[in-house]
Amino acid sequence: MLTPTPLEELLDLAADVIGCDRRALPAGAAGSPFITLGGGLAQAVRLQARAGRQLGLAVDLAQLLGPAPLADVLARAVPVPAAVPGPPAGAVRALLPGQRAALAAERAAGAGAVCRVLSAELAGPLDAGALRRVLAALGARHEGLRTVFADAPHGPVRRVLAACAPPLVTLEAAGTGGGGDPVAAMHGYLAARARQLVGRPGRPPLVFALGRLAGGAHLLSFVYHDAVADSWSAALLWQELLADYDRAVHLRPLVRGLRPGPDTAGRAVVAARAGGLRAAGERAERLRGFPAAVDLAEGAPRPAVFDVRGERLHVGLDVRLRDAADATARRAGVPHGTVLLAAWALAVGRRAGLERLLVGCEVPRRATAALLGTPAPCSATVPVGCELEGGVDYFLRGVACAFSEALGCADLDSAELARELGVRPDRSRPVLTPVTFAARDELLPARVQAGDLSARFHHGHAGAVTADAALTVLRWREDPLLRLEFAPAVLSRSRAVRLAGEVRGALAALTAASPHTPVEDLLPAPAGARDLALPLS
Repeated sequence: MLTPTPLEELLDLAADVIGCDRRALPAGAAGSPFITLGGGLAQAVRLQARAGRQLGLAVDLAQLLGPAPLADVLARAVPVPAAVPGPPAGAVRALLPGQRAALAAERAAGAGAVCRVLSAELAGPLDAGALRRVLAALGARHEGLRTVFADAPHGPVRRVLAACAPPLVTLEAAGTGGGGDPVAAMHGYLAARARQLVGRPGRPPLVFALGRLAGGAHLLSFVYHDAVADSWSAALLWQELLADYDRAVHLRPLVRGLRPGPDTAGRAVVAARAGGLRAAGERAERLRGFPAAVDLAEGAPRPAVFDVRGERLHVGLDVRLRDAADATARRAGVPHGTVLLAAWALAVGRRAGLERLLVGCEVPRRATAALLGTPAPCSATVPVGCELEGGVDYFLRGVACAFSEALGCADLDSAELARELGVRPDRSRPVLTPVTFAARDELLPARVQAGDLSARFHHGHAGAVTADAALTVLRWREDPLLRLEFAPAVLSRSRAVRLAGEVRGALAALTAASPHTPVEDLLPAPAGARDLALPLS
């Protein structure tokens, strides 16, 4: 019997994680990218992890989710490199690119602009002692949770403390508000105190906050600065925390081995991939002709400086619409997130009277399996060129291809890309990405069981935004929920409510149409909509 080649073994793993016939995948993989074969972020992560664990091969995550045919990407897999020790604890280290941007944003707009909250509503008896042991183990395992920042003559620097458990603070009173929603009230309380919670000198800018809810339940919130973690990191830490808590309450040993830090895991290599300038020029060529900005203010004057203060709306979807979106995704051969991104682009495009627009999409910059398990600020928002043309399935596949193409440019500096496009700096608006999209439903399940505790997750809002309007997928499989964040200085709440309704309408129209229905026939332009695009030079 012939021994399978590494490529054949990788294709078998890919077929398994996508859930397709192993015999049929090689033909499709020869000419199609992973994302148009039904693979999404969650499947890509599982494939990368299994390739490293079972075959000892490293598959680049950005390439896997990029535009190259799947077979070509898998053929470029290399042996997993040996870990290289990082600098010793206490040594001064240069900032990572994501940290530099986060600290600059804090100086410009305050702590609320860079503070994030991800909470777990805990039902069941809580063992506070076990929780503290778990947090100590997390701090020992991840140097990102022991990272502090300080000013130096040539700019901020970072140090990693030898030992520092993430603090656990108890909230005796979370205040009122939140429209009678105790979780929203507690999130508001945390947002108002973001500076005190994550701004303690000489300490890592993060905290766990524990408050009581009715009926004996608790809300445990992870409050963190963009300089130490991203949404991927927060989901990773919650998964590890709850798994460790289950071990602790059953008196099993906790996981205490040191995990690779951002330096050890090769973050510097990811940030400094060769050909950055050339890649920026090539990416700019593909984006020429797309509008540099879409002004959702509908002609009203914008503030001279972008106002980061933001509000949010929750957009619920019924399960019939969710199931219809899933069915449409399967038919078109794209992830369900692509259908939601397409509906968002369609709604915004129709409101602005545009046939093509850029949507900034949150993507991971985690090229190695080691980085998948490392809390670090490794996410980026990249402009995805969405063209509202062709039949429904053609449109959806085009959005999927545009997204995968943008992923390959996740390490490009956005300012450099804007310069290549001839876009002048404008303090009144986000450059290239005035509307954004993020699919976070695949990072963390809606519920997790740990010991006798049941955890249900809630995404907090620190009161700041980085775009005129941002759509985020919070939950999908169970009780599907989207969130629309918006800048009131640009988009009034009443217009935001209308835009949320238009997103639902666009999703319903996409999923009800036949594969060949022209996209331009799906939705009429909203009354009063006009062309508000600023063309690229």
